[in-house]
Amino acid sequence: MEATILKWRKKVGDTVAMDEMVLEIATDKVDSEVPSIFAGTLVELLYNENDVVPVGKVIAIIEDSQAATTTPVAKAAPAAAAPTIVPTIAAPVINTVTPTVSTGIASNRFYSPLVLNIAREEGISMSELETMAGTGKDGRVSKVDILNYLELRKLGHVAPVIAAAPITAAPIAAAPPQAASLVKSETPIAPAAKVVASGNVELVEMDRMRKMIAEHMVRSKSTSPHVTSFAEADVTNLVNWREKIKKSFEKREGEKITFTPVFVEVVAKALKEFPWVNASLDGTTIILKKDINVGMATATPSGNLIVPVIKNADQRNLIGLTKEVNRLAHAGRNSQLKPEDIQDGTFTLTNVGSFGSMMGTPIINQPQVAILAIGAIKKKPVVIETEMGDVIAIRQMMIISMSYDHRIVDGALGGKFISRVVQLLEAFDPNREI
Repeated sequence: MEATILKWRKKVGDTVAMDEMVLEIATDKVDSEVPSIFAGTLVELLYNENDVVPVGKVIAIIEDSQAATTTPVAKAAPAAAAPTIVPTIAAPVINTVTPTVSTGIASNRFYSPLVLNIAREEGISMSELETMAGTGKDGRVSKVDILNYLELRKLGHVAPVIAAAPITAAPIAAAPPQAASLVKSETPIAPAAKVVASGNVELVEMDRMRKMIAEHMVRSKSTSPHVTSFAEADVTNLVNWREKIKKSFEKREGEKITFTPVFVEVVAKALKEFPWVNASLDGTTIILKKDINVGMATATPSGNLIVPVIKNADQRNLIGLTKEVNRLAHAGRNSQLKPEDIQDGTFTLTNVGSFGSMMGTPIINQPQVAILAIGAIKKKPVVIETEMGDVIAIRQMMIISMSYDHRIVDGALGGKFISRVVQLLEAFDPNREI
């Protein structure tokens, strides 16, 4: 719906090449870079850094000597001004759209939750949606496309469609937004008491992402009754295995292997055995997710966290998981994640041990029902049972914790799930080949 301009990489008078990054923007889901779709000279900036701009607004003008026409903007522009970086919503064109008759067969065409929501509210059926021309990536129907279509329909320039029932809320509920998107709660949140600053203090305004995280966390706590279970795992075999293969793996695959891909692999296996932990709740309806998409909390350069998602984690081998984990972690640290990289997560993993913490009580990433925290791996003296009796040995130990929504996951299920994760970690084969 809107985006915040974080940083202009170009200033007025600079030459801009095709596909050159012009600015950085932030939405409620992800920070990203915006490339220029024209080559020319930047002649005017219509918005400043930190301005919040609705989708479809003109934000800058590039002069293109080869352009035959200009795109009108709210402010006066040079005579040779070319189309803008972000196009305005085009005026309706008087023509007739002749849709095809629906066959009742589902399409593989992608529609964003926003487009589906508009279609549902306006009574547009899926077969009618299929007829729309999309101007987005890969022909996707954007918000601008569907709004223009509705305008044409009001003017009587769209032929009637023989279609099935209008789109219901079900498709949207089945794929709720993840990561930093806001989750609305039926229970209103009481405003916090006013804090009066006095004495030797410094006042620092939250940045946009920190505000979103704060809102997301408060709503998660007010939505889900949180319960946290803890367990300790002996990961000596895993630590020794990684130490043994990490150099040869990097030389062969060109990738560093961390513990995270193994954690993701173990979690994916456990989720297949306990599908109710891989779920969401819509009112009193439990939505069991067939896909296993594991999110992993990643720190950004600003110190905030974002949760990129490893799609179909249960279908990837360890090499595939390693490459995807590294790709998403690198993109997250460099503000290069795409919106699809942080959507559709079904379960979240957070490594609090990477910051030195022994354990944590993580907050559920709504609308999921559980989140697993991995603590720091520490050498400890541990009692081990052997054929010769009990002995004390130095082992690599790790505490894991899982917070879960007690409306769906009770103590028995939560305990069984985390115990299964421990079993899988402790049964790791130190001679495993990859």
